[in-house]
Amino acid sequence: MSRLRSSTNRSTLFCAAAVLLVAGAVLASAAAPVRDRLPSALPRIGADRVWLDQEMLGRWRDHGWWPPVVIAALAVGAVLFLCWTVAQIRTGRLRELPLGHPGVTLSATALASAMAERARAVDGVARAHVRLLGHPRRLRARITLTLDPDASPEAVLSELARNTVAEARAAAAPRALEADVRLTTRPHRARRIH
Repeated sequence: MSRLRSSTNRSTLFCAAAVLLVAGAVLASAAAPVRDRLPSALPRIGADRVWLDQEMLGRWRDHGWWPPVVIAALAVGAVLFLCWTVAQIRTGRLRELPLGHPGVTLSATALASAMAERARAVDGVARAHVRLLGHPRRLRARITLTLDPDASPEAVLSELARNTVAEARAAAAPRALEADVRLTTRPHRARRIH
């Protein structure tokens, strides 16, 4: 449910940004003045008037409370927007895995760390990083392996599937666990011939 809500939020945000961008581009590139292209229901100001004349600006200056209130409201809005953005970016990351008994959970970080340690034990693997995503009923492990230059990717994947992934699936049972594996090779220095 949270994954669907997250993708809906992102899609809505993208569509709103696209509409605003297109509307701004149309208004900016219009040959006629912008005020002539706006809907007639919007309030209009004559060409000889400004939004704040000297008298109204003087009245606002007499009230010393409004600049700090406006600045504080904008700051709170910016912080809330940043928190929402961070929440959207981190969506999908699994934090805890509930076990069979109420109140008993397994830290997803601990499971990912154990998987990474087992993956590093595979012959030919120089480094391993594991990140668990998804939700407690369906897990996805993103495994990034850095191989030694002389390692066989096929042998590494075979041993990884037989040992590390199989053990993680047994630990997560009855939940499904999918594994996405990304392989990179550690660069090696060329030998110099004298």
